[in-house]
Amino acid sequence: MPDAHEPNRHQTERRPWLAVGALGFALGGFFDGILLHQILQWHHLLSGLPGKAGDLRFLVMTDGLFHLAMYAVAFAGLWGLWRARKSLGNVPRSRPVIAWVLIGFASWHGIDGILSHWLLGIHRIRMDSDMPLVWDVLWLLVFGLLPLSLGLKMRLDGGDGGGIGAGTHATRSAWLLAILTVGAGLAQALPPPTDQPVMVMFREGLSPEGAMAAIEAVDGRLLGQDATGTLWAVQVPPIRSPASLYLHGALLVSGTGVFAGCLDYTTPQEA
Repeated sequence: MPDAHEPNRHQTERRPWLAVGALGFALGGFFDGILLHQILQWHHLLSGLPGKAGDLRFLVMTDGLFHLAMYAVAFAGLWGLWRARKSLGNVPRSRPVIAWVLIGFASWHGIDGILSHWLLGIHRIRMDSDMPLVWDVLWLLVFGLLPLSLGLKMRLDGGDGGGIGAGTHATRSAWLLAILTVGAGLAQALPPPTDQPVMVMFREGLSPEGAMAAIEAVDGRLLGQDATGTLWAVQVPPIRSPASLYLHGALLVSGTGVFAGCLDYTTPQEA
């Protein structure tokens, strides 16, 4: 008689695929955030919220919270993958790993499209388009339905791996996925490989004089501001860390953490 405290075989076999699916889901979120929020800047998480379209401070903060949520999903997937690492040794091929990555990746875009774009209306793929529905549907087809169909087909054709084998291909694919997910998470928090100045958003209520005093406190030099006066482009000397601006009233500093990644692709206007 099996021990009541032991997980049944079905639960044990499902565990690695749920973890791999979670990593695929997180990859979908990071892909969306890096490409659409930062590089193309087609929308922010809450761009469609009434009265918030021009509030860059609010939009950047919510993008940061979105990325933080994706970090949590990625961590859950990595933890689940580590706990189920022995189960992967019984899977002789990498096919089920790829299938569940595609399913997780597609699930993010399906949930985002249906919930965020159409039910809640908090943003659309292209906020500046005269035909936002066309972009929504096209994005859902390419990054949602297509990878979902491929993933499900791979599962039906090859099952979840089955059989006993060396498991080297599945294990390598799973850990390659883990490295890719961690890399994607780091990519959204690091500054882009350009000569852009450090972008700084100071806490609400700090006067322009207070912001200038903060810049001078780290021996920085003001290079410019955005059109709204919310973001400040600052040149910090190499001997000083931009993160030291947090000690002087900075709310976000590009390239210094999860919330700041959304500032890294913002271009300032010269002062």
